[in-house]
Amino acid sequence: MTKLESIVTYIYQNYPFPLELSKARLVKMIYLADWKNVLLTQQQISETKWYYNHYGPFVKTIIDDIKKSEYFEIFSSQNSYGEDKEIIKLKENTHPNELNLSSSEKETIDFVINICSKLNWSDFITLVYSTYPIMNSPKMSELNLIKSAKEYLKTK
Repeated sequence: MTKLESIVTYIYQNYPFPLELSKARLVKMIYLADWKNVLLTQQQISETKWYYNHYGPFVKTIIDDIKKSEYFEIFSSQNSYGEDKEIIKLKENTHPNELNLSSSEKETIDFVINICSKLNWSDFITLVYSTYPIMNSPKMSELNLIKSAKEYLKTK
């Protein structure tokens, strides 16, 4: 199991409302876990090169890798506004082997799950957009989380 598959599996298995795990929410939760982990350890959990596009931190390759994975499926649904969204789901009868995550990485992801699961979409997006890398980077730029963490920690 790849690192990304481990992260997505762990989130899916531990998120209290898995039908909320749209592509956008899931990718942004991975971003938040990476950002939190960089603040703690100077290392991302995922190997993602983050970009700040029109919709915040979103990397299409994450979704492409999930689509290619034998462990997940994506199905269409609607959000509370009646708009289409795609939900990431662990395939039924899938029993992923040992997750490729350390206990400290799981703790970081648990922290993100605990915060994010209590937020509606609007509050969730506000949280994502309030992170230092997003607030201090121009749209359409690469987000260097390690550099941003060093800058952020100097201001504290």
